[in-house]
Amino acid sequence: MKAQKKNQSDFEYKMVIVTRSDLSLSAGKLAAQVSHAAVTCTLLTKKHKPEWFTKWQREGAKKVVVKIETLEEFYSLKEKAETLGIITNIVTDAGYTEIAEGTQTVLGIGPAPSNLIDQVTGELPLL
Repeated sequence: MKAQKKNQSDFEYKMVIVTRSDLSLSAGKLAAQVSHAAVTCTLLTKKHKPEWFTKWQREGAKKVVVKIETLEEFYSLKEKAETLGIITNIVTDAGYTEIAEGTQTVLGIGPAPSNLIDQVTGELPLL
């Protein structure tokens, strides 16, 4: 039996990771930063919003990676998400490899209901 592909509308929960296109990160560094955000947001949501975590996980743990142009955009997105009750996390780099210590690289949002997350990140372009 062939598995059916899910449509965008089949997912009621998702996580979005927002990356900064103004940083020149290698693919490996960017992947690590996105992973940090995904893990941290997952653990925080499991602790503080367990129903959202469980529903998101049962649906396959959808994650979307988008991009913004500047650091300043992180703060408005973070504030808007938190106003809607969504877990967020900005990853700050330790500075051991490619970028300076304290550089804020990615913003994790969710997991949360897709209709809430879309109010925050729905207009952002995919990475």
